[in-house]
Amino acid sequence: MLLFFTAFPFAWMIATAFKRSHEIFTTPPTLLPESLTLENVARLFEQTRFAVYLGNSVLVATCTVLVTLAIATPAAYALTRFRFRGREAISATVLFTYMFAPIMVIIPFYVLMRTLELTNTRAGLVLAYTAFCLPFALWLLRTFFQSIPLDLEEAALVDGASRPRAVLHVVLPLALPGVVATGTFTFILAWNDYIFARVLLAADELKTLPVGIADLYNASVVDWGMIMSAGMLVLLPVLAVFVFIQKYLVAGWGSGGIKG
Repeated sequence: MLLFFTAFPFAWMIATAFKRSHEIFTTPPTLLPESLTLENVARLFEQTRFAVYLGNSVLVATCTVLVTLAIATPAAYALTRFRFRGREAISATVLFTYMFAPIMVIIPFYVLMRTLELTNTRAGLVLAYTAFCLPFALWLLRTFFQSIPLDLEEAALVDGASRPRAVLHVVLPLALPGVVATGTFTFILAWNDYIFARVLLAADELKTLPVGIADLYNASVVDWGMIMSAGMLVLLPVLAVFVFIQKYLVAGWGSGGIKG
């Protein structure tokens, strides 16, 4: 029953995306279209800048994942492998900063980006997403690194490997499921964000999908077929990512719950 209530809105959205305009408002409503049509998808690309928004979202989300992992991975490794004063305080502070909702920090972010002249730029949006996703990524990766036995790395060091080589050939392959899982959730956070993109971007050619789709409601006549098509196409990249890395996610959650 819970699966039905969860999946039904998505099924209705996909079915509506393939209905003709007159079918969408028929009474009583029907779930399955009488005849499948791609006219809603075609109009979406012809009458809007959906392709531009899609490219912006892919670029921004991908860059956010790369920058976040590049910072969070070595930081999480350092928090689990090196002993220094204040290590646990830093970990607790990182988790504490993730508890703030985006709406609470959006104004300081905008002031900072305007001071740095990064408003209305993709780089500024990537930096904002990275700052928002970094605490979550760091905390999650810290858990995965803690699950890797320290003895394996020490054995490599005893055999003559340098620390960078031991990390590259011993630690990272074992932590790969966790890195992939963290990258996936970072991608989803950046892909679905609306607040930062709405506040930091003004130019239409820079808008991401959440903002671009929301602007479809500003028309005098709401085209539900076009909006449902946009929603369906937004889900496809996320579903593709999950299907592609499903085995890494399962392995990642399993390894993150075991301490060696």
